[in-house]
Amino acid sequence: MLISRYSKPEFDPYGDTAPADAEGAWPAPTATGPLAATLSLPGSKSLTNRELVLSALADSPSLLRSPLHSRDSDLMVAALRQLGTTIESVDGGGDYGTDLRVTPGELLGSTTIDCGLAGTVMRFLPPVAALALGPTTFDGDAGARRRPMATTITSLRALGADINDDGRLALPFTVHGTGSLAGGEITIDASTSSQFVSGLLLAAPRFEHGLHLRHSGERLPSLPHIEMTIATLAGRGVRVESPAAGVWVVRPGPIGGADADIEPDLSNAAPFLCAALVAGGSVTITGWPAQTTQVGAHLAELLPLFGATVSRDGDRLTVTAGEGIHGVDLDLSTGGELVPALVALAALADSPSTFIGIGHIRHHETDRLAALAAEINGLGGAVTELEDGLRVDPRPLHGGPWKSYEDHRMATAGAIIGLAVPGVEIENIGTTAKTLPQFPELWHGLLAGAAH
Repeated sequence: MLISRYSKPEFDPYGDTAPADAEGAWPAPTATGPLAATLSLPGSKSLTNRELVLSALADSPSLLRSPLHSRDSDLMVAALRQLGTTIESVDGGGDYGTDLRVTPGELLGSTTIDCGLAGTVMRFLPPVAALALGPTTFDGDAGARRRPMATTITSLRALGADINDDGRLALPFTVHGTGSLAGGEITIDASTSSQFVSGLLLAAPRFEHGLHLRHSGERLPSLPHIEMTIATLAGRGVRVESPAAGVWVVRPGPIGGADADIEPDLSNAAPFLCAALVAGGSVTITGWPAQTTQVGAHLAELLPLFGATVSRDGDRLTVTAGEGIHGVDLDLSTGGELVPALVALAALADSPSTFIGIGHIRHHETDRLAALAAEINGLGGAVTELEDGLRVDPRPLHGGPWKSYEDHRMATAGAIIGLAVPGVEIENIGTTAKTLPQFPELWHGLLAGAAH
C-alpha cells in the first residue's frame, strides 16, 4: 500500500476528501521525449450550460450542436428535465457524442435538483426555479454545501422569491416558485463568483419587470464569463445594456430559440498546451475559434510569457516549446480557472513566479490556492500563499501522491507536473469527468507520439 503523506495533513481543503491509496491512484505518465500531437476537444462546459438554460426559457425549440457531455452538463440536463423541459439526443455532436434538441415546456417544481459540484447548476437554476410553479429543492455533493451561495439566495429574495434555507445561506435550500418573479432593481456583491451575475442575467428577460443589476464589491472576477453570458443572450435576441461598469439592465421580453454551435472548451485545452512546454515539441488544438468570449483564449497570450511560441493556422492553434520555462508575474483576475495549469508550469520554471488577483478561486470546487500550495510543496516545491494569490519558487521536485480534492483542475495540474517528475500518483483522476471525461485517454494519446 502507498504510504500517504496526508495521514496528518497540514492542509485539507474542506476536510473530507479521502487520501489516495495504491488501488485508487493514477500513475501520471512521464514524457519520454518531445511531443508532436494534434487533438480536438469536446464542447465548452460554460457555453453548453448557458445555452441549455436559455433553451429551457425560450419561446421555441433549440438545437445545440457539439455540446459537452460530462458530469456538469449531465446534471444540468437532468435538472432542466425535472423542471419540465424536453431534451432529446439527436445524431451529430462530432467526435464526442450527440447533439441536443431542447423543447421548452411549462416550468414545474415539486422536485429536488442534484447540483453535484456544478456551480452553473447551483447558481443558474434557482432563478429558473423561481419562475416554476411549486417548490424546488437544491442540494449537491458534500463539497457543494460549502460553496458560496448567499448572494444567490439573498438576491432572489430581494427580487420577490420565497426561499427556505433554514438560515444557512447555503445548500440545501428550497425555492417556492409561484410561476413568476417580479424582478426589478437590485445591488449584489459578486466578488466571490461571476456566476451570481450570470445566473440572474440568464433568467432576467422572464422577470415581470426585467432586471437592473448593480455589482457593489471591490472587484468582479472572471469578467469574460459575464461577457459570455451577454453574448449568448444576444444570440437569442436579448439585449443587455451596461450603462456603467458593473451595471447591467435587461428589459422583460421573449428569449428566442436558436441553433447554437458549441465551441471546444478552451480552458480544458490548458493542460494539453502546457504539456508542450514541459515535454518539449508542440501540441495543436483544432477547432480553435477566431473570436470567442472563453477565458481559455487568453492562453495564446499567456503561454509566450512562459517561453512558448504560439501560432495560428485557420482553426488550429499550436504551442511550441522554447528554451525552458520562464517565471512570470501575472494578474489572473479574469482567468482564475487557468490558474492550476499555469501554477503547475511555474513550479517547473527556471525562475520565481507570482500570481495575483485570484483570491476568488478559494471558493471553487476546493480552496485552489491552499490545495496547489499543499500538493506542490508535498513534492518538494516552495509555494507560498498570498492574500490574493500565490508565489512559486521553483525547487527540484520528487514523486509522490497528489490529491485532487474532487477538483478536476487540481487533477490535471498534477498530470502536468507528472510529465517532468516520475512517480506522481494522482488520487481520483476520475474527477476530470466533471468537464472532460476523456482526459486520461487524451493524455495518454498526447504522449503516444513522443520521441523515445
